[in-house]
Amino acid sequence: MITTEDEARAYVAGLTDAAGMARLERFGALVLEENQRQNLIAKATEPHIWQRHIADSAQLIENVSRETLGANAGGPWLDLGSGPGFPGLVIAALCPNMPVVLVESRARRVEFLESAIAALGLHKCRVEGQRLERVTPFAARAISARAFAPLPKLLELSAPFSTRHTAYVLPKGRSAAQELEALKPSIRAMFHVKHSLTDSDAGIIVKA
Repeated sequence: MITTEDEARAYVAGLTDAAGMARLERFGALVLEENQRQNLIAKATEPHIWQRHIADSAQLIENVSRETLGANAGGPWLDLGSGPGFPGLVIAALCPNMPVVLVESRARRVEFLESAIAALGLHKCRVEGQRLERVTPFAARAISARAFAPLPKLLELSAPFSTRHTAYVLPKGRSAAQELEALKPSIRAMFHVKHSLTDSDAGIIVKA
């Protein structure tokens, strides 16, 4: 279990190289700076940004296959309701050669995401600055979402982007098992809950 900032940095360092860590250091600084102008993350979590936000996002790539992250996988990684970029922009910083699409409808968040993408040089990452319902569907290699919508609604809205090869990695906090249990058995059977590395009470709903 990751419980400190040092542990969080060490964990993320094990997932990437020096360039990736530099991108994430820069991104963390951008979030903290922008948080003085708009509420991107809770003020109480600012001193714990690596544990609560960066490592919490980075752990998602360990719940998908290498093929999903590889160059031959079809389509981009799709992140729903990206907000300040957790988890989608963290995924893009860790995997800069993988196409990533961030969906965010709030104009000020979109402006921040676009400026962060430019500052980090993430040329394969882009923002769809509109509601998901208005985005032209495409086949996604993976779909992530953090605090986007209740699970049934999330699956309904993301269905046009999902194929039988699409992975799902959905941080759901303490409600993960409860939300999964509420699905129809035929759908529930496709998913399972993994324990979060950053919160002993939280879960990640996964379809690999």
